[in-house]
Amino acid sequence: MILMALNFAFGAVALSQLLAMLRLVKGPNTGDRILALDTMVINAIAMIILLGIRLGTQVYFESAMIIAMLGFVSTVAIARFVLRGDIIE
Repeated sequence: MILMALNFAFGAVALSQLLAMLRLVKGPNTGDRILALDTMVINAIAMIILLGIRLGTQVYFESAMIIAMLGFVSTVAIARFVLRGDIIE
């Protein structure tokens, strides 16, 4: 039963990733593209965690934490660059 739930979750997250990629490409403005990129990072983290559950190892959870931290910092840096034109004041 858990394998069916994991397969459904993989499919749902993959569909979400494709829709976010579509928004990244076709986004009408920069804010939508930044939000789509952040959503793609969250979806990638979800895929890594699902893979860790499926394989039963904890290495994937640690890598998901690192990617989450990098994703947050990169989203803040991109947002500051778009708003102010520079990252460091």
